[in-house]
Amino acid sequence: MPTYDYECTACGYKFEMFQKISEKPVTTCPKCKGKVKRLISNSGSFILKGSGWYATDYVKNNKTQTNAQNKTTNQSADKTPASNK
Repeated sequence: MPTYDYECTACGYKFEMFQKISEKPVTTCPKCKGKVKRLISNSGSFILKGSGWYATDYVKNNKTQTNAQNKTTNQSADKTPASNK
C-alpha cells in the first residue's frame, strides 16, 4: 500500500497515511479538523531489500550453476567405456 503525505492548510500539521490506491484522499486534519492537501512525496514507495535484486547476482548464480552442470556432464562422459564413444 502506498504512503501519502498530507498537510493541513489551517494548522500546518503534516502527517502520513497508508491507503489503497482506490481509496479517496483524506480531506480533514486529524488534529484540528481543517482542510488538508496531499503533498508530493519525496520518498520512494517501492523498496527492494535482500540479495538477488541485482543483475549481477543473477549472472553469478547462473554461471555457477552452468559450470557445475558442465562438470557433472563431463565427468559422466569420462566414465563411459571407450567402445560406446
